Amino acid sequence: MQYCFWRRILASVTVFFLVASMWVMHTPPSYAYNNPELLPDTPTPVVDLAKSLTDLQESKLVKELEQFETDTGWKLRVLTQYDRTPGRAVINFWGLDDKSILLVADSRGGNILSFSVGDAVYQLLPRTFWIELQTRFGNLYFVRENGEDEAILEAMRTVEGCLQQGGCNVVPGLPREQWILTLISSVIGGVICGFAARPRQENQVFAWQWALIFSPLWGILFVAFGIGPVVTRTSEWLPLVRNISGFLIGVLVAYLSPILSSPPASDS
Repeated sequence: MQYCFWRRILASVTVFFLVASMWVMHTPPSYAYNNPELLPDTPTPVVDLAKSLTDLQESKLVKELEQFETDTGWKLRVLTQYDRTPGRAVINFWGLDDKSILLVADSRGGNILSFSVGDAVYQLLPRTFWIELQTRFGNLYFVRENGEDEAILEAMRTVEGCLQQGGCNVVPGLPREQWILTLISSVIGGVICGFAARPRQENQVFAWQWALIFSPLWGILFVAFGIGPVVTRTSEWLPLVRNISGFLIGVLVAYLSPILSSPPASDS
C-alpha cells in the first residue's frame, strides 16, 4: 500500500512538471492587438513589415494594386508581418469594407498566407476558393521552392484575374501535384470498373450488370476526382487525355488479369 501511494505521488509530480514545461515552451509571445505605430504615415496598399518583397517588387505591386482599384473598384491590400503586427489598426488605416481583400503573410505558421475578405467578394469568389488559394500558394513546399515573395505575388495575380473575369469557383491552373492525384484517381476508378466487369458466367463477355452496380464508386473516382478538377481548372486537353487513357488502361489491366495470369493449357 505504501509503495502504491508513493508511486502515485511520483506520477502526479511527473505529470505536473511535464505540463508546466510544455506551457513554458509553448507560451506565445505577446503581440499587440492594435499597434498603429507600425503602419506608415503615407497611404499605401502594401505594408511589408517582414521584408518579404524586394523594393522593386513592392513598388511594382503598389502601382498594380492602385491601378486595379481605380479600374475595378476592388480594394486589394497586402500585409506581411513576423514578430510584431499592427493588428486591427489596418482596418482604419486602409478603410476596409465589403469590397476589400486583405492578404496577410506570416511565416510563423505552417501556411504563410491568410485572407480577410469582404462580404461582397464572396458573391464572386466563394469560401472554397480562398481555402484552395491558401493551400496552393501558402504551403511550405511552394514557399520553399519559390520563396515568400512569389507566394504573395502569385496569390494576388490569381485574385486579380478572377475578379476581372467575373469570378471563379476554383483556383485556375492545374499544378503537377494535383494532376498526379487526378491521374491516380482515374486509374483506380478504371481498375474497379475492370474488376466489376469480369465475366462470371459461361459465354459472358462483359458483366455490365456488375459494372453498373459499382458505377457509383468508379464513377466518382473517375468523373468527380479524375476529370472534374481538370476541366474546371484548365482548358488544356493533354491532362484530360492522359486521365482518360489511365482509366482505360486500368479497366483493361483489371479485366484481362485473369486471362494473363492463367496457366497455359497442357498438351496432354
